[in-house]
Amino acid sequence: MREKIVFETDDGEKLELFVEEETRVGGSSYLLVTDSDKDEANAWILKDISADGEEEASYEIVEDDVEFEAIAGIFEKMMEDTVFTD
Repeated sequence: MREKIVFETDDGEKLELFVEEETRVGGSSYLLVTDSDKDEANAWILKDISADGEEEASYEIVEDDVEFEAIAGIFEKMMEDTVFTD
């Protein structure tokens, strides 16, 4: 997938992230994002917390250990056959 998206942080700073995968579980949407399109990158799982009908999505980092492990497992399975090239 590797779509680049730009987030604005609470303090107005722009943050560019790359969407590696997305999924929907239990009525919630999740993104697997990285901070670089290179080999060494930090990764996060973001959850869409916006209300139904909102024009713009709002995301927060998944911090709950149980939720994180469940969603990380799904992304891991989704990416098993993914081959990254430069």
